[in-house]
Amino acid sequence: MQTEKHLNVISFDIPFPPDYGGVVEIYYKLKALHEAGVKIHLHCFEYGREKQESLKKLCSSVHYYPRKTARSLLFNTLPYIVLSRESAALKKNLLRNNHPILMEGIHSTFLLGDKDFSKRKIVVRMHNVEHDYYESLAKVETNIFKRYYFYNEAGKLKKYEAILKHATSIAAISPADTWYFKKKYGHTQYLPAFHPNSTVTCKEGNGTYAFYHGNLAVGENNEAALFLIQRVFNDLPFKLIIAGNKPSDELVGAVKEQKNVELLTNLRFDKISDYIRNAQCNVMPTFQSTGIKLKLLTALFAGRFCIVNKPMVENTGLDSLCIIGNSAEKMKDKIREVMNGKKEFNIKEIRKREKILLENFSNEKNILLLIKLLF
Repeated sequence: MQTEKHLNVISFDIPFPPDYGGVVEIYYKLKALHEAGVKIHLHCFEYGREKQESLKKLCSSVHYYPRKTARSLLFNTLPYIVLSRESAALKKNLLRNNHPILMEGIHSTFLLGDKDFSKRKIVVRMHNVEHDYYESLAKVETNIFKRYYFYNEAGKLKKYEAILKHATSIAAISPADTWYFKKKYGHTQYLPAFHPNSTVTCKEGNGTYAFYHGNLAVGENNEAALFLIQRVFNDLPFKLIIAGNKPSDELVGAVKEQKNVELLTNLRFDKISDYIRNAQCNVMPTFQSTGIKLKLLTALFAGRFCIVNKPMVENTGLDSLCIIGNSAEKMKDKIREVMNGKKEFNIKEIRKREKILLENFSNEKNILLLIKLLF
């Protein structure tokens, strides 16, 4: 009789509801582990999100730890995102068993170099090259104090990253990140992103609007939305709908100046899914190419045409499924093509997506890679 597989998972946030990139990836990974028969002991840090009873449906046990928010932590040599997740209670709970440990993001690695865990099997899931990500956040941040924090944190993360040499394995989220971590630390496996889609559900036919969605509190998404409003849809006759929480005052003002742009906030995930599915095109520029954008995967599984720039698809293997426009003018041309009905979204496009997405981004297949790393 096969023995049960038990696993500790350390999550940097409470992964339900799955309503932003990082926790979407964690939640659907937990779901896939549960469906594969793994008994999950979830350890999550709590700050601003409520404890969730529904996680007990996927996990054998769920533990919560308060994230430390003292400003004095900012003056430490360790990155704030790591130090604020230090917990004696977490260490105590992990030492009560000898199960493998999955650490979600560099955020969750405070115990990685601890001698008490030197003989434990530990896999670190890297969601991106974190210091590159923080540097890119700094570049688009308009608040001088936040910008200083992001640059300072990027420097600390660059030094701290060497902690990854203590991991049994690193599970990188994109081919480019895999190459980076493998070159620096070895023991790295490419593990594609986990996501809400088990089948391709795109609709044939035509929609009447373009759609962009993202957490608008994140500087990168705010910049992308402003780019679309001010430089792409500024003189196009087509409707753009933008959905996301906590838009900046600048973004709200830009929407008011543009008659063909609508801003929707506080939408449920199922409502966002409807907008993705019914749009004629999902328009997704980005100005930094770390990791992989889960909004791109979601739009490819569920939406019609996807119009992106190169950083959105670089080294993802998804460029053949997208329409690429690298400047505002090129993006306008591509939008005109699909919105004017010159390009029809048909069954041929759907079959092409099924072939690539179900081969490379199947949660069911990819969870077996993770289980092999862990057990």
